[in-house]
Amino acid sequence: MWVNVLGGSAVGILILMLSTWGVSVVLRNTSIVDVIWGIGFAIVAFISLIITVPSDRTSVGDFFEWESPSRWLLVMLTTIWGSRLSLHLAVRNYGQPEDKRYAAMRANWGEGYWWKSLFIVFLLQGVVMWVVSLPLQAGIAHAQNGWKLFHWLGLVSWVIGFYFEAVGDWQLTRFRADPANKGKVLQHGLWRYTRHPNYFGDFCIWWGLFLIAVAHGEHLWTIISPVVMSYFLLKISGVTLLEKSLVREKSEYADYVQHTNVFFPGPRR
Repeated sequence: MWVNVLGGSAVGILILMLSTWGVSVVLRNTSIVDVIWGIGFAIVAFISLIITVPSDRTSVGDFFEWESPSRWLLVMLTTIWGSRLSLHLAVRNYGQPEDKRYAAMRANWGEGYWWKSLFIVFLLQGVVMWVVSLPLQAGIAHAQNGWKLFHWLGLVSWVIGFYFEAVGDWQLTRFRADPANKGKVLQHGLWRYTRHPNYFGDFCIWWGLFLIAVAHGEHLWTIISPVVMSYFLLKISGVTLLEKSLVREKSEYADYVQHTNVFFPGPRR
């Protein structure tokens, strides 16, 4: 059954990415891959649930038993996080031009961009999604009865992460909506304590989901998931990449850097 979950999730992600790529070719906008990122994990969670729930269980209540917390917590928390993130990005990107990262790729790669994007953008992100979702697949497939300390620690970490990510995004959206703030740097709210509250929130969410998935001491090897996500947030597509562009584009940002922690929240210096 574990092999079925791994294979089913891979097929689901492949179908999702191929479909999204097809739409992106028609729209000439690769940015939609960001929109489906969050909801993709919710799809993986439900695929894992459907494959592993015994055939004699037919009611919703059977799927989400209080005494088997890993299964329903992972499905519920992943769906809440993924749906909010995808909705936020869909609203933010609606009517906007293609993200400058993908626009630069399109300009550099020329006429062959449409098929190169399939492998370098969509399928690559699909592989990352499959690896990062391993704790979800393992935790749902092998859910056991009984609440453990790691369930509570994971839930606390997820709640903290969701608060930082959702509130941070909301505060930034409101700040950008005011024309008077054009070119300025948001330095109040959660942004007073960390320069990237949304990335810190994502960090906490994935470590929380991992703790829930391994609460019974199994599948500890899936720690590769939060480690990979943390590395991407800090070194690849998150903090490092964004900091370089913000320093160039916003004159206030150098001063902001001097007074505010880059990632983990802390008092203003």
